[in-house]
Amino acid sequence: MALVKMVMPKMGESIMEGTIINWLKKEGDRIEQDEYILEVATDKVDTEVPATHSGILKQILAKEGEVVPVGQPIAIIETEGEGDETTDGGAGEAQALNGSAKQAEEAAPQEVAVLEAQMTETIQLLDKPQDGRFYSPLVMSIAKTEGIGMDELARIPGTGKDGRVTKADILAYVEQKKKGAVQQPAQTTAPAAEKSTPAAQPVQLAEGITADFFAKVRPSQPIPVYEGDEIIEMDRMRKIIAQRMVESKHISPHVTSFVEADVTNLVYWRRKIKGEFQQKENDTITYMPMIVEAVVKALKDYPMMNVSVDGDKIIKHKDINIGIAVALPNGNLIVPVLKNADRYNIVGLAKAINDLARRARENKLKPDELTGGTYTISNVGSFGNVMGTPIIMQPQVGILAIGAIRKKPAVIETPTGDMIGIRHMVFLSHSYDHRVVDGALGGMFVRRVADYLENFNLERKLY
Repeated sequence: MALVKMVMPKMGESIMEGTIINWLKKEGDRIEQDEYILEVATDKVDTEVPATHSGILKQILAKEGEVVPVGQPIAIIETEGEGDETTDGGAGEAQALNGSAKQAEEAAPQEVAVLEAQMTETIQLLDKPQDGRFYSPLVMSIAKTEGIGMDELARIPGTGKDGRVTKADILAYVEQKKKGAVQQPAQTTAPAAEKSTPAAQPVQLAEGITADFFAKVRPSQPIPVYEGDEIIEMDRMRKIIAQRMVESKHISPHVTSFVEADVTNLVYWRRKIKGEFQQKENDTITYMPMIVEAVVKALKDYPMMNVSVDGDKIIKHKDINIGIAVALPNGNLIVPVLKNADRYNIVGLAKAINDLARRARENKLKPDELTGGTYTISNVGSFGNVMGTPIIMQPQVGILAIGAIRKKPAVIETPTGDMIGIRHMVFLSHSYDHRVVDGALGGMFVRRVADYLENFNLERKLY
């Protein structure tokens, strides 16, 4: 027998901690390797975590609701194979780990006390809010409970990595605030001449997008609720979507350009090869693989659309990672990312896109598959919509909405003159960030996507 520590896994390049939502197994249960044993929430996604070893779940070290840094032990698994440690040695380790966990719990108030002692008798808030600073779910929860708004939270000095506010920081702040020992930053005295003229109020960009977001976006007048009305509480994902969408509209000045494309060749080609694809791949092929291919080609033609904005810097990406919006059964929306989309052929794109969409609907996506997108596509046509004005996924600068493909009468140019014919037409709606994408670039890009779709080769081979 050997005892093995299971640690909080790394669930994304920018994710440093996770919140334990629910243990699917209890102490003493037998577990198999790769069997899901707990649910973890990050600021990106809720996901199930599999066991690293088979055996008995000997001890749970992290409680539900606890925020655990990546790499910290969360459980002890008793394995059945021989290991470097004996049963006694393993038991000793378990006792040591258990002791560490208890010490950590007991140390929390002490840590706050040490921080209070290290700080001056009066806590000096930061002169400027720390915009863009990450706050763990636990810190946000404490802030909400204590009535601390985002502007106030952004001014609290942090002792964590990169100046992040830790649990101890915010608890120490709360204690000092109750004692009245919090000093507001000194206000600069304006000249007398300036005092008589009211200063223009600055536009609040991302203020209140987290803890007190919903309090700030409530209407000024209460909404009447009548008999028979139903009040539905937003679930966690719906709240995140709401926050992200409002944040994006605050950050990026959105402009949308529209192009109508004749995709008759594409429709006929798919109709011709879908049976072969189904037979050989045991899967379906939609229009999305060909649309992704056209977008990838256009991004190579116009690389300044494959960028992100970081403050006053533009990051031009080497990789082309396409986010594809997927509607979930519960009505929410999620955007998995197809990394290095330019490396796939049509068959590879079809299989990869179907796999991402399928696992998105089954809540089996990995956190890494929801990050790193450089451009996004949304298929509003799947709901019968002919066009839309999509909202940009930050920090990207563009998103393309694909409308429903409809048969319409259209003018066809031929060597012998113009004629009217029935064609398959679709609207492409391209929203882009006007801070860095001007109308010429935004318009030329979506026109180029349409050109690739319109000129699709009817004789193209699937393999």
